[in-house]
Amino acid sequence: MRQLFTFFILSVGTLTVTAFTEPLKPSLDKVFGRINQEVLQHSRAYETLSDASQRIGHRLTGSPNGARAEEYAFNLLRQYGFKDVRYESFEVESWMRDTCTLAIVPNKSDNFRQINVVSLAHSPVDAHVRGEIIDVGNGLEGDFAAVKDQVKGKIVLVNIGLSTPTKGARNLHRSEKTALAIQHGAAGVIMVNLVPGNVLLTGTASVTGKLIPIPSVCIAYESGVALRKWMTEEHTDHLHAMIDMTNFSKKIKARNVVATLPGSKLPDEKIVIGGHLDSWDLATGAIDNGIGSFSVMDIARTFKTLKLKPRRTVEFVLFMGEEQGLLGSRAMTESYKRSGQLDQVRYMMNLDMTNNPVGINAFGRDDMMPLLKSIGDIIQQTDAGFTNTQENRAGLHSDHQPFMIEGVPIVGMNGNLAREVLDCYHANCDRINLVNKDQLKNTVRYSAMVLYALADAEELPARRFDDTKTRDYLIAQGLRTPLQIANEWRWKD
Repeated sequence: MRQLFTFFILSVGTLTVTAFTEPLKPSLDKVFGRINQEVLQHSRAYETLSDASQRIGHRLTGSPNGARAEEYAFNLLRQYGFKDVRYESFEVESWMRDTCTLAIVPNKSDNFRQINVVSLAHSPVDAHVRGEIIDVGNGLEGDFAAVKDQVKGKIVLVNIGLSTPTKGARNLHRSEKTALAIQHGAAGVIMVNLVPGNVLLTGTASVTGKLIPIPSVCIAYESGVALRKWMTEEHTDHLHAMIDMTNFSKKIKARNVVATLPGSKLPDEKIVIGGHLDSWDLATGAIDNGIGSFSVMDIARTFKTLKLKPRRTVEFVLFMGEEQGLLGSRAMTESYKRSGQLDQVRYMMNLDMTNNPVGINAFGRDDMMPLLKSIGDIIQQTDAGFTNTQENRAGLHSDHQPFMIEGVPIVGMNGNLAREVLDCYHANCDRINLVNKDQLKNTVRYSAMVLYALADAEELPARRFDDTKTRDYLIAQGLRTPLQIANEWRWKD
């Protein structure tokens, strides 16, 4: 991640930091110390995540396990002392995998080679396609443009990540790569996971959360290497793929879980802190996103235990349907819009795979940087392990996105995960053994400090952008192209 500042911004920022730091320091020092000790001594994030992983398993939206996870979160928040805990129901197109096979065969041959495969979410409920394979490399816009006249009717082979990425290249989400394949007339998509170790990865292939018209599947890194080797062999330069799959899809109701802590002086202003509770079904989703959602619940517990009463209302939200297209956070944002309450949401703070934070991300809002820097300085005085490494860049594909594209300021925590943990993203190895208990406590205590400081600040420097400023902001953050691919760019250029 990069930060670009002009001298003017730095100069203004320095003046503003002084204005914010001095009033905050006396009150925040004491509160941060209390939060620090409470979490270090009594955090329940690891224990409850471990318990849920064993008792519930995966937390796929629309499944019986998903419903049990919603109830688990609701009951836990009530146990922590919240009287105002509610379900916010929304209707989704539920998707669950059934069968999937992939066979590779040379043109005009019956010499099949079976490859281990997993279907990507929102693929059709019934698909049986055969087509010549065409390698589109990293699957970026330029990669598709280079072979645009050759894709129609074929099955595209693309990397989920970036193999030998070009300097400055920005990867696309798997759903965006699938959308490009559909736009170019492909009959199917084979995505190669770039993590060695025969790791099969899942996730949605739909930018809308609705069924896509063609099958999209994932194969392991080793299978991708073998497949590309077969394609370069002279006698098999026209390989065909046969994808056969069945899945389940139906309309169901899922539920966000929301606990509200009323503000003491500015109850109509809200800070929303959320993390998605749902996970994919290949494992238990301990990292994605158990560490985020169970941190949110433990932050809520900490506020209640310490009887913290910040000026602004805090809404602790466990979103469902994130993995299937940000469905829960979209529903919540739309609800706020319909009721005319979106302007009341001053900031949205999202914890998605957030682990062991070392700083705060202003998500491209320069006007927020001085305040976040001053908050980080006080956290660092409480615990020198927090290095207050600031970021100022926005991204997509988590529950902050629906709020962000409506102009709401976003706050994130800059964390880190070990390589071996990241390699299990959306994969069958995402289990509780990957979770570092001490690092999880760091997520809870540092995030709780930031949340309290924002909720209790006398003034907050950033407000919701209007539609024009939101457009300009998204363009400046380099997000127009991926939003256009996802059909979420509402502006006419």
